[in-house]
Amino acid sequence: MAAAGRYAAAMDGPIAPLDMTLDELREALAPLLPANAAFDGWGTRALDSAAAELGVPADRARLAFPGGGIDMIDAWFAAIDMAMVAALPPERIAAMKIRERIRALVLARLEAAAPCREALRAALAVLARPDHAPRAVRLGWRAADAMWRLAGDTATDFNHYTKRATLAALYAATLLAWQQDESEDWADTRAFLDRRIDGVMRFEKLKAKLRPHPDRHFSPARFLGRLRYPVV
Repeated sequence: MAAAGRYAAAMDGPIAPLDMTLDELREALAPLLPANAAFDGWGTRALDSAAAELGVPADRARLAFPGGGIDMIDAWFAAIDMAMVAALPPERIAAMKIRERIRALVLARLEAAAPCREALRAALAVLARPDHAPRAVRLGWRAADAMWRLAGDTATDFNHYTKRATLAALYAATLLAWQQDESEDWADTRAFLDRRIDGVMRFEKLKAKLRPHPDRHFSPARFLGRLRYPVV
């Protein structure tokens, strides 16, 4: 019941699990899934155990995840998005430089997944399957988009896409490094992340230097104007 309490209606208080819509049920079950998936894998056994923990019939819980394991992983990753938002409220993010924001956001996601590292390892194995490649790309993009939005990014041009693609790759690489990290307080992962962010920042600075100045762009109107009124 405790998990359900986090998904309360503003006016009516906590929603009883048996009264939840399928969307609400999926959201309530999401944080319960990884602890069970760590032992049973991302399948019906883990889902049935989570359903029993929440107090809903297993057959109804299965209706909330028609895609099976991949939908369960999707829901857990959405719960990690929510945990990241809770860990880094806007007032805390605002006090950081952009580099610090990205670092904090990635680490917040690791903190949220830390209690269930084995479940994450199993989830990444599921996502690595060729038939799940499109879903894996979408989930990586969603994580990167959530981080950039929290970081305050408002780009709507081509940079909107390049920033998210770069961060998705950085996050995926960091996840893989973290999976193998046995150092105290994830010191190796933190160092790895810092190096990757340094590389991205150097690339962004170089890109900014190479970007033509707006006043130096070829302008047909300016060119024709000079033909008509040549500089003397």
